[in-house]
Formats: sequence, structure tokens, C-alpha cells
Amino acid sequence: MKHNNKRLLCLTELAVLIAILLILEITGLGMFKTFGLELTILQIPVIIGAIVLGPSGGAAMGAVFGLISYWECFGKSSFGVALMSINPLLTFLVCVPTRILMGWLCGLIFKGMHSRLAQTKANFVSYITASLSGALLNTAFFMSALCLCFYHTEFIQGFVELLGSTNVFMFIVLFVGIQGLVEALLCASVGSVVSKGVRRGLHKSA
Repeated sequence: MKHNNKRLLCLTELAVLIAILLILEITGLGMFKTFGLELTILQIPVIIGAIVLGPSGGAAMGAVFGLISYWECFGKSSFGVALMSINPLLTFLVCVPTRILMGWLCGLIFKGMHSRLAQTKANFVSYITASLSGALLNTAFFMSALCLCFYHTEFIQGFVELLGSTNVFMFIVLFVGIQGLVEALLCASVGSVVSKGVRRGLHKSA
């Protein structure tokens, strides 16, 4: 009975976090259109899920995040639409598996660090590190997949020429730019504070 109750609680928490992701998408609050890529805060619920529910929960949340990103490519995102017109399958690979892997690894990072720091005064470091890692991994995996799949296409080469980048690494740095820094700061601050509060509220080891 206790095991069933715990499983039901986890499923409820997952459902709530998925609902938050969907609300952010429907209301348009989850992605802000900018030059090139869209600044997104959708990874924050994924990070919270990874910390609260573990690696499997993070992977599930990452899958929903990735599917939302892929859905955006059907008309809501001009950048995504352009990728879809080149190759829908590669666009799926850029959007979905990268986010699943990000959520899973974020959960593993938190689990590994928290098991060592849970009983110390530095336990909050595990929340900050996992939250920041989620943002950085999201950017790293997405941009790596984008470059592997589309870097030599005319579409991406247009950005390369516009930015004046001389190699793939420089292109990623210039293309992500301040946007990546903003996402990282938001995730590190909001993700760590909210996830710690949620774990404490659910009577888990904070």
C-alpha cells in the first residue's frame, strides 16, 4: 500500500509539472521569440522534475519539452519551420532526444551530488549545480545536434555568414550569446529555489 501511494504521488507530481509545461506553451509564456533561436524557460519545469522525481522523471519531462519544441516547428517557430522544410526527421532528432537526455542527466547529477551533501550545510549546492547543469546541457545538446544535422545547409550557413563566425564552436558561442546566459541564470536561480521548496513541501530529504 505504501509503495502504491508513493507511486501515485510521483505520477501526480509528474502530471502537474507536465500541465505547467503545456500551460506555458499554450499561453506563449514559455518561449520568447528572438533573433534565430527562441529564449525559453520551458527547461525550468524539466529541471524541477529531474530534481524532485529523479532521472526517470527528468527524462519524461524532457520528452514533453522536446515534443513541444517539435510542435513549434509546425508553424509557431520560424526557425523550426525552416528546419522542418529541410528535413523533418533530423528536426525531430534535434528537438526531442536532446531534451530527454538533458532531463535524465540533470536528475543523475542532482542524485549523485545530493547523496553526498544532503546532511551538510552545503546541500543547496546540489540544487544550484543540477539546475545550472540542466540549462547548460539543454543548450549544449541542442546546438551540437543542430550543427551535426544542419550546419552545412544553406539556412544555417546564412547565420554563419551573418555572424562572421570562422568555425562551428565560434558559431555556437555567437548564436547562443546573451540568450544562453539569461537562460542559465534563470534556471540556476528559479530551478534551485523552487525544486528545494517542492522537495521540502513533499516531506522528502531536502
